[in-house]
Amino acid sequence: MEKKERTLVIIKPDGVQRSLIGEIIKRYERSGLKLIGIKMLVPSADFVEAHYTLDPGWKMANGTKVIQAAKDKGIIPRTEDPIEQADFVLSTLKKYLSSGPVVAMVWQGAHAVKIVRKITGGTEPLTSDVGTIRGDFVLDSYQLGDMGNRAVRNLVHASGSVDEAEKEISLWFRPEEIINYRLVQEQILYDVNLDGILE
Repeated sequence: MEKKERTLVIIKPDGVQRSLIGEIIKRYERSGLKLIGIKMLVPSADFVEAHYTLDPGWKMANGTKVIQAAKDKGIIPRTEDPIEQADFVLSTLKKYLSSGPVVAMVWQGAHAVKIVRKITGGTEPLTSDVGTIRGDFVLDSYQLGDMGNRAVRNLVHASGSVDEAEKEISLWFRPEEIINYRLVQEQILYDVNLDGILE
């Protein structure tokens, strides 16, 4: 088990505008994860594109997924071409994420990627479980996003895998912006015998 697994979380412009920064951070923090990097910035459209295309296969995977999701709901997809579909999605994401300040964070701890994704909820708020960030605070859906020719407003980006997280962290943070420090609670979370609690 990797106690120092890291993941990237971005509170998107809608999360900032709705004053949910503290609530979102609290949810990750109380799970036992450790915040090791944080900053606020307004990303450029080019930077957002670089973020989403770190994986060269992202366009094909995203376009295919969106087309299939539309068909599964009985909706005629915008196009049958996955790359064309992904280009449209990317254009909406660039507009969305560069529209205002975001808060970028690096969280560390055992199973960080999976824990953060579980707390965050599914990509579509409408189908996210109650108790997740997206399920509790957002009423948006793919359908509403498509009707408005915009990205789904889902408050948070969370890395999808350990490999993806490392690439995204390298894009968003310089090494000196990540702080290596110890939390007292780590002894409770990771020490096998809970030694040293009693005096």
